[in-house]
Amino acid sequence: MTSSFKSGQRGITLIGVLFVGVVLAGAGVLTAQVVPTVMEFQTIQKAVNKAKEGNTVPEVRMIFDKTASIDDIKSISGKDLEVTKENDKVVVSFAYEREIHLTGPAFLTLKYSGKSN
Repeated sequence: MTSSFKSGQRGITLIGVLFVGVVLAGAGVLTAQVVPTVMEFQTIQKAVNKAKEGNTVPEVRMIFDKTASIDDIKSISGKDLEVTKENDKVVVSFAYEREIHLTGPAFLTLKYSGKSN
């Protein structure tokens, strides 16, 4: 009895490895650019929650600006905040955009918005 084993090559080709490497590198670069904007959004959210302790609009904006200077917030300032009252509570809301240049004419636009708790 003779049996012939067909053993085909298995695995990924060099071109496949290069393609996967390029995709992973691109995702890594994009992630490295997006993560700081998300961290800044979280910092802005904390600053807005602290600023709502003010009783007047100028006081809320002043508290936010002081916190922004300490936490190095550059995307928005106190004048960009919208201050309203709901059920006798101060509510501070904000919205802004960040653009990340990808390549050539391509940009990734991130839109952030939030309000105080």
